[in-house]
Amino acid sequence: MAARQPTGATVAERWRHDWSDLVEEVVDPGLCTGCSGCVIVCPKDVLRLDDAWTPRLDPSAWFEGSERSCLHGEKGCTLCTRACPRFKAWRADADLQRWGRETTPEEVIGAHRAVLLVEATDPAVAAAGQDGGLGSALLAYAIEQDLIDAALVSYVDDGQRPRPGLARTRDEVLAAAGSRYTYSPNTLALDEADEAGAERLGLISVSCQVPIPAIAGARGARKLARRFALVIGLLCSKTFADEIYEELLDARYGITRDSIVKVNIKGRLQVWHGEEYTEIPLKEAHAWTRPGCVHCPDFSAEHADLSLGGIGRFPGKTLTIVRTDLGEELLQRMEADGLIAVSDAVENDPDAVGLVHRLARNQRKRWPQPAV
Repeated sequence: MAARQPTGATVAERWRHDWSDLVEEVVDPGLCTGCSGCVIVCPKDVLRLDDAWTPRLDPSAWFEGSERSCLHGEKGCTLCTRACPRFKAWRADADLQRWGRETTPEEVIGAHRAVLLVEATDPAVAAAGQDGGLGSALLAYAIEQDLIDAALVSYVDDGQRPRPGLARTRDEVLAAAGSRYTYSPNTLALDEADEAGAERLGLISVSCQVPIPAIAGARGARKLARRFALVIGLLCSKTFADEIYEELLDARYGITRDSIVKVNIKGRLQVWHGEEYTEIPLKEAHAWTRPGCVHCPDFSAEHADLSLGGIGRFPGKTLTIVRTDLGEELLQRMEADGLIAVSDAVENDPDAVGLVHRLARNQRKRWPQPAV
């Protein structure tokens, strides 16, 4: 049995940790995922993600000429560490905030109440989305029912270049639908939400960004935490560096990035380009694994309201892990309104449920375990 994470005692203690601690304990050891939690919470706007999705301190805030020390941190600002979902006892802190208890080692996919198979009944939503279209259907419904003002999403520019953005309408949600498999810190669209006056936000993203609201709430950064009214997580084992397009797809297979229409992963890297379709063994893509993913232990987006993935023998259905009252209520309301079709995954695709457990268990081993 894997060693337990440290308990969430950090929450109860007086929080003194600042940027220098974040550099020493997360950035330098390579544990940073580039989630941008520290960036969006920074009250002085002196943190940015570089081209490798690593947070960097603006020179204007260097203390005594060192980028490892922040002059605002020296004066007592601790917000960057309060919002980091990889700092200190992060899993325990997020668990306690989200569930009121720590999850057990046996709960390898996190606290949950059901695992379902769900598909959007609207053909336009299903066609635009990925593997059933539930993520798009959820966000569109939440906006139209005035549950959220807008959603932080990922749009895609020419050549499958993802970028964070804000969706405020059904059409904008559908324009952002689909998966790219290179990284987009969707939380960076918070600035756009502020400009639009959108207060209640939905977030759909991979697992490294999902714990930000829970962590921020647990550690006292409540102004940030309360912005997130709905959190949808995406099952994720890794994303790829942007260079995969030129160095693998183009150089080895002659697939130019501007010709790519869609990308998916089903045991192999599936690429639709122009009128053609190519499958690439995943082992060929491993060399382009994004460094921020190497130590990420959270396959199943454990601290979301709902966690979604395209796993199983039904390519038109979304495997859905239901975690919260809100997540359960949304699905019930949407099913009653005829917007989704729902079935039990344990009964109808037990192999997929077993695979999710295995992938989650294996991925947890990526996180450095405390010395015994």
